Amino acid sequence: MPPAFYPVLVNLPTGDPGLFIPLLFQRRAVMMDLGDIAALSPKDILKISHVFITHTHMDHFIGFDRLLRVFLGREKEVVLYGPEGFLANLEGKLTGYTWNLVDNYKSCLTLTAVEVGKDTLIRRQYLSREKFSPGPIEISGRQQKTLLHEEPAFLVSGAVLDHGIPVLGFSLKEKFTINIRKDAMNRLGLCPGPWLQEFKKALYDGADPECVVRAPREKSGPASTWRLGDLTDELAMITKGQKIAYICDVGYSRSNREKIIDLVHGADHLFIEAAFLENEHRHAVQKHHLTARQAGEIAASAGVRRYTLFHFSPRYEGASEKFYKEAAERLSLV
Repeated sequence: MPPAFYPVLVNLPTGDPGLFIPLLFQRRAVMMDLGDIAALSPKDILKISHVFITHTHMDHFIGFDRLLRVFLGREKEVVLYGPEGFLANLEGKLTGYTWNLVDNYKSCLTLTAVEVGKDTLIRRQYLSREKFSPGPIEISGRQQKTLLHEEPAFLVSGAVLDHGIPVLGFSLKEKFTINIRKDAMNRLGLCPGPWLQEFKKALYDGADPECVVRAPREKSGPASTWRLGDLTDELAMITKGQKIAYICDVGYSRSNREKIIDLVHGADHLFIEAAFLENEHRHAVQKHHLTARQAGEIAASAGVRRYTLFHFSPRYEGASEKFYKEAAERLSLV
């Protein structure tokens, strides 16, 4: 069974940050950061349901304008998460445009924004039919240390980090993976189809094992009727889920390092910035960024299975191999 997530950086390592994560068979995607997203087709942009913004520096948030333009006139809700000050910055974007023509749209676009503090989540909605005027503020405590978003199939966690300003790091974790046994499908004479996604959804939703599932047979005739628990025993192999982590624009400090390692520990794939090589360590300190060596040390200490370096300073155009060599040297020492 292929993994549920297919993360891909939108731009080259020296380009704007942005991680596009399509969700298998769901016709939707999650986005981490919104730098320049011109490389994404409108079809892909329309899949995005949740956006997790590390901070609103231009190279991390300028793509919001394109996303908004593609979504306008559609009945859709997009949920955006960002750090301290996020609501004010989002509202600045929205008030920068004139909305007198949105009344012509029959469909309503809803933007739900969540500002992530150390101990609180501040939520606010902006509706196109109301010319994106701010709705009421809802404030809630963070009941769990890092949890930001949860649904039946996966959850997203975040940590408040330091870049001279508060920024966020993220991890997306599939709760578990459901593999369908083809040999059992053949033995039972069942036909693959959309019903398998409904079957998986029932498992992710924690449905009652006594509920009934209808499974079409390969040969013509009535579908077979199964108890969910019995069909699960026959068909499903449930294993540990995939974990994707994303860290961008952070300084190398004891506090940041500890929070990052805790957040990304055991990730199947870590996307981590490496703005400079170690010979420009002082510049990295001044800019509150990681060097490739520091990124490699964090990846090793966190026990990740795979890592991708990105967000190189433009001065390193075409020098990716130097970053990976430096990171690998640090990995071998940990």
